[in-house]
Amino acid sequence: MTEAGEREERPNEPIPGDGEQPMSTAGREGEASAEFSGKTKKASLDALEVQAKEIIARYPQPRSALLPLLHLLQAEEGYVSPDGIEFAAEQLQLTTAEVAGVVTFYTMYKRRPVGDYHVGVCTNTLCAVMGGDAIFATLKEHLGVGNDETTDDGAVTLEHIECNAACDFAPVVMVNWEFFDNQTPESAKDLVDRLRSGNPPAPSRGAQHLCTWKEASRVLAGFSDGRATEGANAGPATLVGLTIAKERGWSAPEPAAKRAAASEDTEGRDGRQ
Repeated sequence: MTEAGEREERPNEPIPGDGEQPMSTAGREGEASAEFSGKTKKASLDALEVQAKEIIARYPQPRSALLPLLHLLQAEEGYVSPDGIEFAAEQLQLTTAEVAGVVTFYTMYKRRPVGDYHVGVCTNTLCAVMGGDAIFATLKEHLGVGNDETTDDGAVTLEHIECNAACDFAPVVMVNWEFFDNQTPESAKDLVDRLRSGNPPAPSRGAQHLCTWKEASRVLAGFSDGRATEGANAGPATLVGLTIAKERGWSAPEPAAKRAAASEDTEGRDGRQ
């Protein structure tokens, strides 16, 4: 009971004339959590500064380091966040608009989190004709996701992508930019099932073991994982032309400039004799 003329206090009720409603306990906790998350992310980006300086030092102009620097950010966060764009701009003395323009131009830079395994199905002309479209449609249904979406467990992000420069092994699926050649809808389903179960298969060529999306991004930033020489990078389908040329004694004609230099050298010797 309150005295006449007094206002009864009620939790979280707006105070007349105050213009601002007191925040609930849940609201205060949410704000504190967001603030902590923001501080944690900022501290994480600040820790990248040493590696960012190392990347920048490779180039005569700082702005030339933008592409590998963006990969470094993806190695840390899994994608290029607004905070990451600001970080890159500060490091390279660019505007955030300049950095964002690059991020939104190149499809290898993601603007939302990517799963542990980025599964890219080539749907360009040859792969599509050879079964790439069917593989992509099968995986969308099998995983329950659309293009550029991630499974609920955070394991797989599915995307249809342009030519992987592996037409001789069409249709091709790439996982974190490693090749899985001559795929079928069934083999592609088995591939993503193994990724989600924590038992990733070995790529068809190149590295003997799959790395995660973040680990692959770090390699693209220019920090070697020591595995560049693992496995064979070219298979029989790629080398068949070279094999035939060797069997038949074929060779490419010498460049015109080299022939001209050899002719001049011969003429010079003849003149001295």
